[in-house]
Amino acid sequence: MTGRARRPAGGPVRPARVVDPGRVADPGRIVDPRGRAKVLRPLPAAEREAAVARGLASYARGDFYLAHEELEPAWMAAHDLGERETLGGLIKLAAAFVHAARGNPAGVRTNLHGARERLARAAATGRQDGYDLPGLLAAIDDRLARLDAPPGPAEPAALPGSPVPDPPHDVAGPPGRARRPPLDLQPPPLIRGSPA
Repeated sequence: MTGRARRPAGGPVRPARVVDPGRVADPGRIVDPRGRAKVLRPLPAAEREAAVARGLASYARGDFYLAHEELEPAWMAAHDLGERETLGGLIKLAAAFVHAARGNPAGVRTNLHGARERLARAAATGRQDGYDLPGLLAAIDDRLARLDAPPGPAEPAALPGSPVPDPPHDVAGPPGRARRPPLDLQPPPLIRGSPA
């Protein structure tokens, strides 16, 4: 909860409980930097690390939808705010390239901004988890600049009503979501050294 007042249905306004961001409020919840409670689903460290490894491997293969899905359990199990922000940023980064495969520049931009915000907050905690966060932030800035650059020569557009073939499920999620040809935007590599 934030410091805003809240009113129970039909009751008087009472001040909201202020919780320190990043503090586990109770065993089943964690509070993010915006003061919102998030579900905490504990996983043993080995399982959490295996989920991260699977997610990074999927991302490296270009299976962005699968990378997002594999990283999510590790993110939901992270107690440390820096680790949680790092994993959340990586999930947003994978989601950006799901949208790139669907030809959705607005979705790419939104998710790249979200990834950048989370990874910047992770870097601010001092926790690196073996990632080159400054390099990754620079790569995200580069992709955002490419999205905002004036378009080059127009490519032939698909005829109205002609179907755009769906990318593979692991890349772009469930079938039927692609409406435009994929964007020509290369994902930054996710290279992880040894966690500190």
